[in-house]
Amino acid sequence: MEIEFATLSLLIGVAFIAGMIDSISGGGGLLALPALLLSGLDPVTALATNKLQGSFGTASATLTYWKKGLLEPNKYKAEVITVFIAACFGVLCVSFLPTQFLKTAIPPVLILIAVYFALSGGLSVDGQNQKPPNTPFTFAIAPAIGFYDGIFGPGTGSFFMLALTSREGMSLLKATARTKLLNFTSNIAALLVFAIGGHMNWITGLAMGLAQFAGAQIGARLAIRNGASLIRPLLVIVCVVMALKLWWG
Repeated sequence: MEIEFATLSLLIGVAFIAGMIDSISGGGGLLALPALLLSGLDPVTALATNKLQGSFGTASATLTYWKKGLLEPNKYKAEVITVFIAACFGVLCVSFLPTQFLKTAIPPVLILIAVYFALSGGLSVDGQNQKPPNTPFTFAIAPAIGFYDGIFGPGTGSFFMLALTSREGMSLLKATARTKLLNFTSNIAALLVFAIGGHMNWITGLAMGLAQFAGAQIGARLAIRNGASLIRPLLVIVCVVMALKLWWG
């Protein structure tokens, strides 16, 4: 399907804003995916194109956090591999597993995550309690979240953030950086599977992707500058909005 220039221009603007939000707290798909559906794309093409444009944003944020010394990708090679494999498997299983159940079950979980981040004043700000990469997270928790991203998706960044702050003892800022790396990995995995299946509007996805890249550069810099004072409230808001969107369709 060919999208008119005026509609594409609006999608590019949405992608820019989505990139800013996603690089800080996740949840950029809350804006981008509905916009793609409203443009007239069928649901599968919209999902595929959303993964394409979203990959630019997560790549941009990951690069920025890495350049600022907040991320050491070499430490997390095993996590990247397990998340990639699990996300691919999730996309392949999407037709066989009950995603309708997830639409009902995930919103309460997101609300609990929002409450956790809103009330947990004791969260590490400087990462003094950070633990080294460990086997349970690398080979169980991270791939489970990657699988979830492949099969459903909403709240993936929030789940990574919860695991990294509560279990790994990371600061909100460093957890955001590591989340972007893992989110980028699951996005690329899903993107490859969708692309092989031929479900992609390349022109729209690439145009939005460039806007996502630019927006994520700004968002990541804002997160680095403001730290937990920006990340925490935005994360809470995104969790609540995602929950409400899933409840009300």
